[in-house]
Amino acid sequence: MENFYNKMLSKLENAIKELEIDDNNPLQLIETIISEVVDCLSEVKKQVLKSGFKDLEEEIYFFKYQKPVIVYAPDELRLV
Repeated sequence: MENFYNKMLSKLENAIKELEIDDNNPLQLIETIISEVVDCLSEVKKQVLKSGFKDLEEEIYFFKYQKPVIVYAPDELRLV
């Protein structure tokens, strides 16, 4: 699960970084970023349902530390 998570997070970060910042339409940028996050969460959910977690510790770690990173973008990706 760790490898899959890292790949998805990297893919999300790259997708967001590649978006052009259009000063004239920041709302469109935000909508696009939200769409990217939702797509990433969907892929992670599919993987979790398919593979599950190896133990309770991995599950707790995922929901406590890893999933929030996807939902709340890292500092370098924040728009505000």
